Amino acid sequence: MRVYLLIMLFFCGASFAQNTITGSVTDSNKQSIPGANVVVVGERSGASADFDGTFKLTTSAKLPFTIKISAVGFGAKTVSITSANQKVNVILKDEENKLDEIVVSASRTPERVLESPVTIERMGIQDIKKTASPSFYDGLENLKEVQMNTSSMSFKSINTRGFATVANTRFMQLVDGMDNSSPLLNFVLGNMIGVSEIDVQSVELLPGASSALYGANAFNGILFMNSKSPFTDQGIDVYLKLGQTSQHAAGTNASVDFGIRAAKTFNKYFAAKANFTYMQATDWYATNYADKTVAGIDRSNPNYDGINVYGDEVSTNIKGVGQSLASLGLIPAGAVNLLPNSNVSRTGYNEIDLTDNKASNLKIDFSLHARPFGDERLEIIWQSKFGFGNAVYQGANRYYLNNFFMQQHKLELKGKNFFVRGYTTSEDGGNSYDMVFTGINVDRKWKDDKTWFGQYAGAYIQSTLAGMTPANADKAARATADTGRFLPGSPEFQKAFNEVIKDESVLTGSKLVDNSRIYHSDANYNFRDLIKFAEIQVGGSFRLYELNSHGRIYTDADGPINYNEYGAYTQLMKKFMDDRLKFTGSIRYDKSKNFDGNFSPRLSLVYSGGEKKNHNFRGSFQTGFRNPSTQDQYIGFNIGNAVLIGSAPDNLGRFSETFNLSPEGQAYSGGNTTKDMTGYDAYGNSYIASSVSAFAAMAGSNPVAAAALLKKSNANYVKPEKVKAFELGYRSVFEGFSIDLNGYYNIYNDFIGNLNVISTYYGQAQDNPNLAGGATDPGFQSVRAIQNGEYRAYQLYTNSDVEIHSLGFGAGFSKKIIAGYELGVSYNYAQFDFDKEKDPSFEAGFNTPKHRIKASIGNEKVFENFGFNVSARWNSEYEWQAGFADGIIESATVIDAQINYAVPKMKSTFKLGAANIGGKEYTQVIGAGLIGQQYFASWTFNP
Repeated sequence: MRVYLLIMLFFCGASFAQNTITGSVTDSNKQSIPGANVVVVGERSGASADFDGTFKLTTSAKLPFTIKISAVGFGAKTVSITSANQKVNVILKDEENKLDEIVVSASRTPERVLESPVTIERMGIQDIKKTASPSFYDGLENLKEVQMNTSSMSFKSINTRGFATVANTRFMQLVDGMDNSSPLLNFVLGNMIGVSEIDVQSVELLPGASSALYGANAFNGILFMNSKSPFTDQGIDVYLKLGQTSQHAAGTNASVDFGIRAAKTFNKYFAAKANFTYMQATDWYATNYADKTVAGIDRSNPNYDGINVYGDEVSTNIKGVGQSLASLGLIPAGAVNLLPNSNVSRTGYNEIDLTDNKASNLKIDFSLHARPFGDERLEIIWQSKFGFGNAVYQGANRYYLNNFFMQQHKLELKGKNFFVRGYTTSEDGGNSYDMVFTGINVDRKWKDDKTWFGQYAGAYIQSTLAGMTPANADKAARATADTGRFLPGSPEFQKAFNEVIKDESVLTGSKLVDNSRIYHSDANYNFRDLIKFAEIQVGGSFRLYELNSHGRIYTDADGPINYNEYGAYTQLMKKFMDDRLKFTGSIRYDKSKNFDGNFSPRLSLVYSGGEKKNHNFRGSFQTGFRNPSTQDQYIGFNIGNAVLIGSAPDNLGRFSETFNLSPEGQAYSGGNTTKDMTGYDAYGNSYIASSVSAFAAMAGSNPVAAAALLKKSNANYVKPEKVKAFELGYRSVFEGFSIDLNGYYNIYNDFIGNLNVISTYYGQAQDNPNLAGGATDPGFQSVRAIQNGEYRAYQLYTNSDVEIHSLGFGAGFSKKIIAGYELGVSYNYAQFDFDKEKDPSFEAGFNTPKHRIKASIGNEKVFENFGFNVSARWNSEYEWQAGFADGIIESATVIDAQINYAVPKMKSTFKLGAANIGGKEYTQVIGAGLIGQQYFASWTFNP
């Protein structure tokens, strides 16, 4: 076992007396306010009100001190505490105060949302209670700035400010300070190993670059999910949701979601908690049968490659097959001319036949909390989290994560002004498999590719000689070649399927093997009690990756790949002009094993105007960077029709394939009968794939003009991408009305993307190769390799030389309109721009609608204990570009609604809700299933 993490801390300080404050929080109608926040002003210590509005706060603050009681939708109150064990009963008045809440993430120190130096969104306990979505995580989609990407019902990723993907490696998600992204494939796991909704204390979202404080992966934004402390929230909480999902393709199916939380404060020195949650439902069926090769759905296309059809990725030039058959004497040489000079694909299997379409998630976590001094000056936390689940992840291929398992273990020491933590993340692929390779290799179980294409070519020739049209000849040839095909549902199919998904080799199987790990530690210290002229913080982090796919995804067949990265930062915050002007400056340095170090500065100013300092203007500038992901560097993955190859210096030579050469190829290769292809060929001797497609379209009629279209790839090895981010904003709360405006402008350099290339088995890739040079010319040889089908397709990870600009604007408004009814509206605009002519092969993958509108209306007290909420969102259509499939995502309008009724005597809340009540199915990811409707009834018990 590798050395886990070593955390050392020397801590000393004076001893303070312990004070316990109890009380209750109610509204003007004497109704309790569950979840109300009670904090000691200027300190981190605090508590939350229970279901009946009571609270208990323990602090070491010296008397006298002040506490602040607040809750969403109510005006805050401060109370002076002058005696130990003082009882406080507070009545809060209805008032819009969302922007007056306390957040920590923006500056790593407590501050009002109003005074945050950057845009920040927050969801608290009250927001979770009233969300109309099936879960609190789904409810995040109704926050301004948030874009959700649904790959599966149990796999949803959050994005902000453009360039969205399912993996979303530009966005970081922290759960109690732990990054919950997959060590192997880098994707953020949604809430599969996140927080139970009855254990959520708060969710904070920072859209945009956050590298100055949080490092390389916080390039496009960061989400913080914080759980409750057993010292402030104890007891047994339970929730149960029963519901149905409805989709045209899948029908109507039952769903269940259950959770229980148990927390206990044994004494002032020790507390513990545990959570258990379980969700199961039928996943959204993915049934997009559009052809990747041509527009529309045309399964009569001989080279059909359906988006949610797998196995048809295996394709070859059928004339080339005929030439091979002729060279072996199996068909007359003249018969080759009857075959079209075009590609033909094998018949594939639909995704719904290659998965049980079940979405599930089981989360278990527990934590032990010790306070050696009996107060919050020092708290030691051990936390373990375990997540199991079934979901579909979409990257370059579609993967069924079947019994996927991930665990995290953390040791943390924290106090008033510091924290030191270390954690490890490990995962096991379980019975997960690649659905594309499942289709490919089930096909090969009943007939190998050589036999299938040979039978197709022979039958096509016979059908043509019989007078059939090309379309009918294709049908007849395919029917002949498909003789003996395993049909879904048959015993033969099931046997082959079971064998393939258990086989780890991509040549014969599809199992996803993964035992990768991350070791991470970070620390922060705030000198505010030692340095008075300004608030100064320092911190740093270290991370070690251990990639272990056993050669299945990465080039790690000979053992795990290890590499590390580290960083350090400092921040200074100072207020001027009677505390109306706040300056924040920070800078961070990060270094990764394979790349030069990067500095990330951030400067911001916030001015609070008005008598109550409730008109806040802010401006900030920061730079951010993103290190290439583990995939960008170390992948070496054969996905059938191409190889994904990373460009780390020690990676290129580790991936190797051997191909047989034709007689012509042998002549050009000094008599060698085979060719070994490596990553060096992909990066050093290849044509841009789009130029090869253009060449193929013209080569039959004018090969010389066609050759002029060929363009050599000049892809460089991947390096970090960078962003300069400018932001202006305004926040205010007045007369029950809140407003939040922001605008941003980003400049991206060295943007990381994919480049599809073709590397030939022989010859040398050249711009506009000279065909007049003859057989001895390397450029001529490379053209002949393309014409003979002797080449390998690769997807490279590289940087674009083109500067990319993006800009956006966001506006959010909310107001108590009448009798407790609250209305909220937000709008986001986003667009990007780059010079396509400078890099025509580059796909930026902005994947973000230009316009988004969100609105909600609700009332927590329509009458005693009864409330409701309705939320709606709309987005304009936009283009989706990704490695798996491209396409247009249509505009969508989605309405969610819920009603709830509280029974204080039972300490329970009952809720009825529906998501997408309009019923029109929509998609958020090309290749994923259409999202239908969800209905649920829930019971939550909060003693």
